[in-house]
Formats: sequence, structure tokens, C-alpha cells
Amino acid sequence: MDSAIFMKEALKEAEKAFAINEVPIGCVIVYDGQIIGRGHNRRTIDKNSLKHAEIIAINEACAFMGDWRLEDCHIFVTVEPCPMCAGAILQARVKSLYFGAWNKKAGACGSVIDIIGTSGFNHRVEMYPEVMHDECSVLMSSFFAQLRKA
Repeated sequence: MDSAIFMKEALKEAEKAFAINEVPIGCVIVYDGQIIGRGHNRRTIDKNSLKHAEIIAINEACAFMGDWRLEDCHIFVTVEPCPMCAGAILQARVKSLYFGAWNKKAGACGSVIDIIGTSGFNHRVEMYPEVMHDECSVLMSSFFAQLRKA
């Protein structure tokens, strides 16, 4: 699987979040080589703390699959998932997680804590960090630099 192709699609989703003044995190979910779920952050605009890119994409992918299990799916996220999203990825039985930038303040895949790598769960998610790291990091840095100027 060419992870750059799908991470570029996740970056497009992140750019949508940036355009509406949301933290620019984007996500796509891939099954059998096709994107079946997309999402970008909408917490502020929807006034809902659950509206993270990953949760939105998981909801869409579950609707596509007609099941809560996404066992043969791969999730691409521009930034390391938070605890809520890492838990949702694990609970959805996603096969593999690809992410771009580390989240040193709220990451739950190794930065702050490691929900995905914790032993004891009945499901394991393969993890591939730093996919298109520079592009994902620059987008986040640009957003917060713009926010500080405002």
C-alpha cells in the first residue's frame, strides 16, 4: 500500500479544517484500496468535543461497512491520535494506523501515553508513525503561528 497517496488525502481533510479555523487534523480510512471514510476536525464549529477527524471518519466507514468492526481497514491521520481517538481506533478493530506528526501534548500512541501499544487488549493495531511527517508538522505549525498573530 502506498501510504503517501492516502496521507495526501488526509492532508486535504486537514486543510478543510484549517480553512474553518479548526485545528488542522484530517483523517481517511481505507478498505480494499479505496477511501470509505473521511473526516476533519469540527469541534469548534459544531460545538461538540467528539467531532475529531478520526471519529467522523470512523462513523462514515462503519456506515459503509454496515458494521462496527473495521478489521481490514487502515486509518491515516495527519497527527497522532488523542486518547479518545486511539481508543476508538482500537475498539473499531482497525488493522493499521498511519500518522504524520507527533502530538507531544495529547498523543496517545507513544507521545504522552500509548493506548495503541498497551498490551492486554484483545486487539492489536499495527502502527506506522511519521508518514509525511514534515508536511503534517508544517500544517500544524502554520495554523498555530497564524492563531498567535490573531
